[in-house]
Amino acid sequence: MKGALTSPAFIRRLESLHLLARKVLGGRLQAQRRSTRRGSGVAFADYAPYYPGDDYRAIDWRVLARFDALLIKLFEVEEDTTLHLLVDTSRSMTAKLTRACEVAAALGYIALHHHETVALHWMEDRLRPALEPGRGRARVWELLRTLESAEAQGADTDLLQCARQLHSRHRRRGLVVVISDFFCPEGYERALSYLTWAGHEVFCLQLLDPADLTWSWLGDCDLTCVETGSHRRLTITQGDADRFAEAIQNWNAGLERCCKDRQIGLAATDTRAAFDHIVLDLLRRGGLTAATEHRG
Repeated sequence: MKGALTSPAFIRRLESLHLLARKVLGGRLQAQRRSTRRGSGVAFADYAPYYPGDDYRAIDWRVLARFDALLIKLFEVEEDTTLHLLVDTSRSMTAKLTRACEVAAALGYIALHHHETVALHWMEDRLRPALEPGRGRARVWELLRTLESAEAQGADTDLLQCARQLHSRHRRRGLVVVISDFFCPEGYERALSYLTWAGHEVFCLQLLDPADLTWSWLGDCDLTCVETGSHRRLTITQGDADRFAEAIQNWNAGLERCCKDRQIGLAATDTRAAFDHIVLDLLRRGGLTAATEHRG
């Protein structure tokens, strides 16, 4: 992908998406979201008794004059929310990695231009930090160059291990976008439950290759797992091929149910869809936290 994500043509497509995002979503993309912490923010939250050492400027003098009560005003603190982009770089993503990085580039570009804090992580059998959290338009080029360096080289995707490592390194709640085929040997339920338990907003983008959905080889086959390297020789019948397609459908339906039960946004598509069409669909649905399941 060297040079593909920093080419003038690709940047023009990103800028078009950014302008559309600003028009469609407006302030909903802003990084500063109200937390439940109390401090010296802007929006009034509550009163509290005044104690020696409190900032006297927070005293509500009208309340004192009317009720003879010495109270201070509490305000909601505005905190930055980090957008964590988790891109699956296991070997099963070989045919899908270019599209995954294009989507990550678009989401990161939009977020950075709206003053969001963005971090990038490679996701395999462990989490590999690729770009530390940062904000500002100057970070765009670093993000794009980092995504251009992505390689599908990891072992089996261990989503739960990656989720735990993300939380251990970034305790503050954030928006976690997982871009993957979700072909995880240990499943996805525990990992997604862990991320929501940790307080993160989670969005899943399932990216598939059309070849993932059906089995076209019949007869004697020598099969090698692209991620583990394990080898098996099998004889595949049409019944086996039908059961494979059914198993894939059940796996993907399970992901849909899992996300629905945990109120996690989910979009599912395949590599035939252009990256800007994928992101445009998300924008039209109201952004990541409002997106519903879609297969394109």
